[in-house]
Amino acid sequence: MTTTLPPAAVSPPGSRQPASGDRAGSRDGEGSVQVHQDPALKIEEGALVIAVYGKGGIGKSTTSSNLSAAFSKLGKRVLQIGCDPKHDSTFTLTKQMVPTVIDILETVDFHTEELRPEDFVFEGFNGVMCVESGGPPAGTGCGGYVTGQTVKLLKEHHLLEDTDVVIFDVLGDVVCGGFAAPLQHADYCLIVTANDFDSIFAMNRIIAAIQAKAKNYKVRLGGVVANRSEDTDQIDRFNDRVGMKTMAHFPTVDAIRRSRLKKCTIFEMEPTPEVEAVQNEYLKLAQKMLDDVKPLEAESLKDREIFDLLGFD
Repeated sequence: MTTTLPPAAVSPPGSRQPASGDRAGSRDGEGSVQVHQDPALKIEEGALVIAVYGKGGIGKSTTSSNLSAAFSKLGKRVLQIGCDPKHDSTFTLTKQMVPTVIDILETVDFHTEELRPEDFVFEGFNGVMCVESGGPPAGTGCGGYVTGQTVKLLKEHHLLEDTDVVIFDVLGDVVCGGFAAPLQHADYCLIVTANDFDSIFAMNRIIAAIQAKAKNYKVRLGGVVANRSEDTDQIDRFNDRVGMKTMAHFPTVDAIRRSRLKKCTIFEMEPTPEVEAVQNEYLKLAQKMLDDVKPLEAESLKDREIFDLLGFD
């Protein structure tokens, strides 16, 4: 089945159209073709909005879902929004691959007034509310439009008004409209990385993207989540050079892999010292994001600089 999306608001290269940032007339950079969000679609003040980024396959969905579970364990009302056409962000929370917003909208010919919240919002572990935005068919549309439509739908049904924490789980490190759209809503970005060149190189690009968005939007860098890495020497070297900070460290733990196969969060695994250590690290990360996160003023590196910085002599 071919999904036909309504036309998105996209500025042509060199356009002087204002973006919907915090300052009137601001825009996302010369030649930007990113989707501009309606200012009326801003998520209400009061909710902590976190966007999780990182190289494809680095563990963003695992991090997002377990972080959502941790926030819920701290008594917070949590909404997780998966922003990837794979729509697999929330399956460890819901125990299923839920329908996407785009799939549901297509069934009603994009007449949002015909939808009920239960058509596209699904309750997961410990009350975490889960939404999968989905995406357009490959090569046919912009993921930024899909994210915008998802937030619009949530606002129309007043589903963001009683939410304490919103987590956007964002597709890989390609800096396009779909990648950038959640930055127009987020307070902080967490970047998931391993202790290797490729994922740190991707992190450097993500920092550059957030730098650009921070000129016109409230979004700021929150820190780094070191994932699937016993050591952090390369991450530490990069952080020291650019001004980043590691907020949590998850070494290679088989219980995390097995939790994905069991389609559950780490908080539902049989308690062992290893599992409890991971649970406590997620709980500490959630508490830090609530109480002790400080905006980071990092400076991304040129490609040659990062090449020369990382590795062994």
